[in-house]
Amino acid sequence: MADQPIVLGIETSCDETGVGIVRGHTLLADTIASSMDEHARFGGVVPEVASRAHLDAMAQTVESALTKAGLRFADIDAVAVTAGPGLAGALLVGVAAAKAYALGLGVPLYGVNHLAAHVAVDQLEHGPLPKPCLALLVSGGHSSLLLVPDVAKDVISLGSTVDDAAGEAFDKVARVLGLPFPGGPHIDRAAREGSGTAIAFPRGKADDGTLDFSFSGLKTAVARYVERSGAGVSVPDVAASFQEAVVDVLTRKALEACARHGVEHLLIGGGVAANSRLRALAQERCDAAGITLRVPRPGLCTDNGAMVAALGATLLEAGAAPSDLAIPADSSLPITTINV
Repeated sequence: MADQPIVLGIETSCDETGVGIVRGHTLLADTIASSMDEHARFGGVVPEVASRAHLDAMAQTVESALTKAGLRFADIDAVAVTAGPGLAGALLVGVAAAKAYALGLGVPLYGVNHLAAHVAVDQLEHGPLPKPCLALLVSGGHSSLLLVPDVAKDVISLGSTVDDAAGEAFDKVARVLGLPFPGGPHIDRAAREGSGTAIAFPRGKADDGTLDFSFSGLKTAVARYVERSGAGVSVPDVAASFQEAVVDVLTRKALEACARHGVEHLLIGGGVAANSRLRALAQERCDAAGITLRVPRPGLCTDNGAMVAALGATLLEAGAAPSDLAIPADSSLPITTINV
């Protein structure tokens, strides 16, 4: 509706400078400036490089989003920004910019949780979230299972990674296989030419009774297998078998969490949610269990400003108090803190 507030969202938790604009739960613009190419030669994200890239890209990315939405600064009703978790220096750039925009425009500021924003963004594509729903968030820094009674008020952690997150494991295995950074998309593509049952890689913590994840042992098993195989290693088979081990555990734990808590709706978000095999296996297992699966399109799974704007709009709609202009950037902001 035209009378719904327009929210500008800023995301700088890692290497993507994301700016999104929403009117209520309608996406008006989603603009991203990535510094991924600058990190690729290092085989991973360099925090100082990411922070500098955010500084260079911020103003232009905001202007681009406004142009795409056909809006002016005067049309903005609120500003939302990722306050954490993430890389400290990168977060600081976004938080400082958001404070400046909010102060200059005379509009409220909402400092929001990056993980909760990954949940909230699904509303832009599939409508209001069921209450409750269960969220599986998988990215380079997080593998989390969350019970979400209300994304504006209450998010409960059920399980998380105890070592390497799923996306981190993808990057490290890609390096072992000689594939480029970031590893996720390249492993996904290579796996399409291989067999997911070719190699019996371990399923860490799959049946330990918890809802936590562990991928460090799997990563080590892949590295040892590749070392033993030498020049005869089949990259497609290793990629497919590794990928199958990861998505098997992720979906198995997610369905177990749904069963334990009597939840009939599962949402998957985060960068790894763009993985084609994870989407397919999750759909297959949810269908068998009578669970409704919600997964945003790949562009809304990776870090973006739209997800921050979406959570800001949800908080505004719920009557949440705006943040103080003195809010800090908190690199270890807990998921239980939805806004600061």
